Amino acid sequence: MKIVFIVIFIQIAVVVFGQKTTTEEYIEKYKYIAIKEMHDYKIPASITLAQGILESGSGNSRLAVEANNHFGIKCHNDWNGKKIYKDDDAKNECFRVYKTPEQSFRDHSVFLATRDRYSFLFDYKITDYEAWAKGLKKAGYATNDKYPKLLIDLIERYGLDQYDKISPKELEKMLKKDHVVLNDSINYSDPDKSPVYTFDSLANPESSMLQSPDREILYNNRIKYVIAKKDDHIELLADELDMFIWEFYKYNEIPKGSDVKENMIVYLQPKRKKAEVKTHVVKKGETVWDISQKYGIKTIWIYKRNNLPIGAQITEGQELILRGRKK
Repeated sequence: MKIVFIVIFIQIAVVVFGQKTTTEEYIEKYKYIAIKEMHDYKIPASITLAQGILESGSGNSRLAVEANNHFGIKCHNDWNGKKIYKDDDAKNECFRVYKTPEQSFRDHSVFLATRDRYSFLFDYKITDYEAWAKGLKKAGYATNDKYPKLLIDLIERYGLDQYDKISPKELEKMLKKDHVVLNDSINYSDPDKSPVYTFDSLANPESSMLQSPDREILYNNRIKYVIAKKDDHIELLADELDMFIWEFYKYNEIPKGSDVKENMIVYLQPKRKKAEVKTHVVKKGETVWDISQKYGIKTIWIYKRNNLPIGAQITEGQELILRGRKK
């Protein structure tokens, strides 16, 4: 017998009975998705939960109830989904509307991972929630000068930092124990996609996992990728992997309108600021983009770490720094 969605139940209860979700209930409800997002996007689960609690009033704010927006993310120019308007820093500001709260959690991860002003945060240890809290304020996530302290107080009051230490194997055990199924890599920014997790039977968990039977998801520099097959094209991959076409262009730094080639590494998440190796010696015919794809590091950081002008040519035998800076 299936268990009723907790998310739906709570929302109905708020509307019908006026009951509010407590902070403890909020943590219990969303801790799994926060940990999963941490494993996928390297954002501390404690930070995600604390921001969700603070920004959404533990899921009771108007934005959370009416728009499933738990992080106060505004529309910006790249949002094509539904919108809701409310007063914030200015009157009648535009905020994103999601079909489910889980979509909001993924969009929060993508928002931080793909905007350059937050890139320095990913140099902090995943267990250093204080640095992350202060860094979010420094990057301009919030205007309140007390924002870091508010996050840190929530993390320490409710022991949220315990979730930053949960390994993928430990998460798997937690999910089995509590009968929770997590869908992998669903595109939460699309209002028409299904929720990320259900409190449902584990009899057939494979049915709610992302990948197709013959598509293997691999990892490089802690980033998900696939190897393009002979007849692959971006539209096919986008449909199969539940992603937007623009994400393939952005994550792989390829021009809009171009396509994938056989055996090409195709990243499903943003590349990082540094590689897992310190240096690379340029081989004949290699470009900065080739090296970027090989090691999962953004091209701009290859130029920056080596004090090279953007677009500079590299030569065979040249040693490039992929971690740290060239002196």
